[in-house]
Amino acid sequence: MAEPGRDRPAWGAPGPAWDRRRALGLIGLGGAGVVTVPAWSQALVKLGLPGGNDARPTVGGYPGKGDMILQRARAPLLETPMDALDGQVFTPNDRFFVRWHYSDIPTSVDVRSFGLTIGGAVRTRLNISLAQLLTMPRVEIAAINQCSGNSRGFFLPRVPGAQWGNGAIGNARWVGVSLRHLLDLAGVAPGAVAVRAGGLDRPPPGAAPFEKSLAIDHARDGEVMVAFQMNGAQLPLLNGFPLRLIVPGWYSTYWVKALDRIEVLDAPDAGYWMDKAYRIPDTPGANVVPGAKDFPTVPINRMVPRAFFTNIADGAKVVARSPFYIRGLAMGGTSSVARVDLSMDHGRSWHAAPLGPDYGKYAFRLWEATVPAQPPGQYSILVRCTNAAGQTQVRQPNWNPGGFMRNAIESVAVTAA
Repeated sequence: MAEPGRDRPAWGAPGPAWDRRRALGLIGLGGAGVVTVPAWSQALVKLGLPGGNDARPTVGGYPGKGDMILQRARAPLLETPMDALDGQVFTPNDRFFVRWHYSDIPTSVDVRSFGLTIGGAVRTRLNISLAQLLTMPRVEIAAINQCSGNSRGFFLPRVPGAQWGNGAIGNARWVGVSLRHLLDLAGVAPGAVAVRAGGLDRPPPGAAPFEKSLAIDHARDGEVMVAFQMNGAQLPLLNGFPLRLIVPGWYSTYWVKALDRIEVLDAPDAGYWMDKAYRIPDTPGANVVPGAKDFPTVPINRMVPRAFFTNIADGAKVVARSPFYIRGLAMGGTSSVARVDLSMDHGRSWHAAPLGPDYGKYAFRLWEATVPAQPPGQYSILVRCTNAAGQTQVRQPNWNPGGFMRNAIESVAVTAA
């Protein structure tokens, strides 16, 4: 079996067809055990975090993963190097970022006994096996999965939490079954207001299970799905095998991994992970003055536009008086990427960058440009994305105590010599 995410042409061309026989065969392989001592490399990656302490080791040896940037070993937080995102819309499965909350994560899954339960405010409680799920009507969507705290390491003043660079993000083609279809099979009871999802990871004593909920109309919008395929292969163990909730356009906190239960609620979810955690200021851009307290909050939800450089890093050197090529990825959040613009005069003027093919409003879109020859000197190149709804990246970075929802304009310093 080919390693997930490998041997795919540039620009995210589709992988092999996912027929039922192949799906059952792959699912039947189950998950490999998580190795206890990953193979460490000698390389250190500098993430360029403004608060310092920005060197991270790269690590291999986690099941289904190539070299990743290690943010934390247990529970694993593995960041995707930016060069692994370069030149392709769809992130290879073996380089897709990993984020778990609790250390007691599933290290293997018995696919023969595994079942997805649907209960709560429904007419019929269901326990659906993987074999049954694979016979149901399928849906497919290209969508970005981004940690709520992606780029947290760039917040100043620094805030607690994983000090991610820009690599807690990835884009994939997801195939699965619409959550609406599953809810219709169970029969949603009148008065239902929300749908809560949980997975196989287990909390330590006294902690709340990691569970997230969506409003009933959102859960039934036809886009939210229970996925079993990622980029033409089964889900990697560390990315949620065997099932994962996919919530296009929303931050990864809702994308419950190793999904094994769905509960329909007849009252708003008052659980810890909705009522206390992953909340943002109820202000434009989730922005407050550093040190602010006692401001109203809401659960984090929709993603915002962003654009990244992927083939050039801050501090790069280029040949003076010779054109040079730059490229990257852009995302529109909940709307399509409308344009990507570049500036070399600190934002006084902007120039549109050519865009690659459009794989849907929730997916990455490639951008590229050839920068005209420059005389020797130091330059700053800015990139910003504007989506179809007219939202654009902001010059002034936002700040909140969670380190959430960064969408400041990205820049790289370049020296021509």
